[in-house]
Amino acid sequence: MAKVVKVKVEKNLKKTIARAVDSLGGFSSFINKGEVVLLKPNLNTADPPPASTDVNFLRAVTELVYECGAKIVMIGDSSTMSLNTRKVMEKLNVFELEKMGTPPRIYVFDERKWINKTIPGARYLKKVSVSEFLDRADKLILLPNLKTHFAAKFTGSLKLSVGFMKPFQRVGLHFRNTQEKIAELNKVIHPALVIMDARKCFINKGPAEGEVREPGLILVSKDRLAIDVEGIKIIQSFKGNSLEGIDPWSLTQIRMAKDLAIEC
Repeated sequence: MAKVVKVKVEKNLKKTIARAVDSLGGFSSFINKGEVVLLKPNLNTADPPPASTDVNFLRAVTELVYECGAKIVMIGDSSTMSLNTRKVMEKLNVFELEKMGTPPRIYVFDERKWINKTIPGARYLKKVSVSEFLDRADKLILLPNLKTHFAAKFTGSLKLSVGFMKPFQRVGLHFRNTQEKIAELNKVIHPALVIMDARKCFINKGPAEGEVREPGLILVSKDRLAIDVEGIKIIQSFKGNSLEGIDPWSLTQIRMAKDLAIEC
């Protein structure tokens, strides 16, 4: 199993993230100079963290990726089907990042091209249309929040990849076999690194609202399954959580992802 680093958040968020990634060899272990790096946050709705990505967290990661020599940092997402992604980004002040000294390029996936992919070995989700930016970046970094999910039970790095899907295809994903399809979708998603914002979390309901607790942590790993399992354990440490009594490795999305040999 890949190592999962858990770091208690200090006053300086950027230094905390850097320290966590340094425990795995630093950003330069994952990103080469001159590469194009895509950051995938959680901009599903415009609700405050942990429902959505904190723009200051996104800013800190962007700065750190540029400092390690990336040529371009791209930020992209597609919000939940009932919302306009551009408006969600505006409400969350994501476009304010374009005023940075070295700004990222911010993309609304809904306004760009989709590419078709066949998922090898899939039973439930054999084909999918995903954002063109998956193939335009040299490296992908996933930036999930820590929270429960009313349909998928848990949403972490595996569930975050649903934001790459063409919106209308998500109707079928959420209709039945949701967790199985989440696992299969991840066969065509290949992140170099996962950085989970676990400063706050939902311990029930989710993904847009729920009962909030504050673990005060940043988690980092190369392994999507390992970091999601650790995230579930953190949620389970709080009384009143909706994941009580569940073996994280037996959760359908994680069990299936393991069977499909999905890690990095």
